[in-house]
Amino acid sequence: MIEVVNLNKSFGDLHVLKDINITIHKGEKVVVIGPSGSGKSTFLRCLNCMEDPTSGSILFHGVDLTDMKVDINLHRQKMGMVFQHFNLFNNKTVLENITLAPEYIAKKQMRKLKLRRKSYGAEIKSAKQIKEETKANAMELLERVGLSDKAEAYPSQLSGGQKQRVAIVRSLAMQPEVMLFDEPTSALDPEMVGEVLEVMKDLAKSGMTMVVVTHEMGFAREVADRVLFMDDGRILEEGTPDAIFNHPQNDRLKEFLSKVL
Repeated sequence: MIEVVNLNKSFGDLHVLKDINITIHKGEKVVVIGPSGSGKSTFLRCLNCMEDPTSGSILFHGVDLTDMKVDINLHRQKMGMVFQHFNLFNNKTVLENITLAPEYIAKKQMRKLKLRRKSYGAEIKSAKQIKEETKANAMELLERVGLSDKAEAYPSQLSGGQKQRVAIVRSLAMQPEVMLFDEPTSALDPEMVGEVLEVMKDLAKSGMTMVVVTHEMGFAREVADRVLFMDDGRILEEGTPDAIFNHPQNDRLKEFLSKVL
């Protein structure tokens, strides 16, 4: 699904990512671990071009996202992103936060169909139909994460764990093919971490392709198909959870695990 070839990213004189090469397959759960400042979050942000790579290629279904001629927004719709902080709109309800983007995109698609006079063979939906469908989908997703009773609440009325679950639902509402998680539990109180990890575990079981940057080693052991260890902008070792946690080869990885486990 995703192929990263010789990815480099620099901020001025600071070389953050150094010749990253990795292939991520459909349905795979890849967990990225490593010390703070190792380039993990920058790598994730480069995957959907929130950061422009300095050099290298990022192929998504064979399309190079670093190509300036590519409409990155079309491809980014298929890559859901969940951040450390929730980035919810505080002046909108939970339901409005979730339906805002899919409703906008659906209406835009309908306008294009009308303008191109290609309505034959394609259903032209009214604004009311679109609104009803996006709301129904949002409510179904909220039910899935146990928050259907919070649909009309505002972010200020939610706990940190609830906000992060809403952020996950907001990404899922776009019907992505891959979900990117950038340390989704790092801003949460310890007692709220579990409820977010449970949602992520359920998502993994559903077959979603996932790339997760996290410090939750238990989650990596349980959910990952493959674990990447990054340090100083490079992938120093990768393998199954058993290989990484029980039989590490790289000295830097051994040092890291001795401090976090």
